[in-house]
Amino acid sequence: MDYPPRIYEFSLRSVGLVVGIIVLAIHLIALIRPAKSKDWLVQFPRSKPFGIAILAVDGLWALWLVTTTDLGEFAWVRTYLQFGVPIGFVLTLMFVDEFLAVRALGMFALLAAEPMLSSAFLRPEIARLLLVAFAYVWLTLGLFWVGMPYLLRDQISWVTRTGTRFRTAALAGAVYGLALLVCAVTIY
Repeated sequence: MDYPPRIYEFSLRSVGLVVGIIVLAIHLIALIRPAKSKDWLVQFPRSKPFGIAILAVDGLWALWLVTTTDLGEFAWVRTYLQFGVPIGFVLTLMFVDEFLAVRALGMFALLAAEPMLSSAFLRPEIARLLLVAFAYVWLTLGLFWVGMPYLLRDQISWVTRTGTRFRTAALAGAVYGLALLVCAVTIY
């Protein structure tokens, strides 16, 4: 059986290392500097500069995908999509002012899940499910954050309401990142 060509040719080990390091680092920062992390998190959903920066990464990533992906029988649409992605970027900047950072983060989550899933495709290790589960959580959250961005604001509000809840969430994230990192080094 022939499988379609993969868009990304990253190994499970390299994706596990990158994701593990990022998840661990973000949650360690939250553990070490909880007050600053809480303040930053509360301000993030309405941050225009972060929204523009993340949306620019999303736009470049989407343009790269449109340009390099094998579209099969829809290859005739490539030129339209190559014009449509930058136009969509500009229109989003012009007309989507409310919660731009959240929507852009949601788009990033949707884009980032594919390399994780692709690297784990047909791999026998059970530990790959740590990365697969993380990817599906990102996919689900990304869909909600794009469509209902106020949910991230509410999630941040809930997690930062008490110090114990924030520390528990940061510790759980750090443990998960460490587990991903250990699996990437020893198993994948």
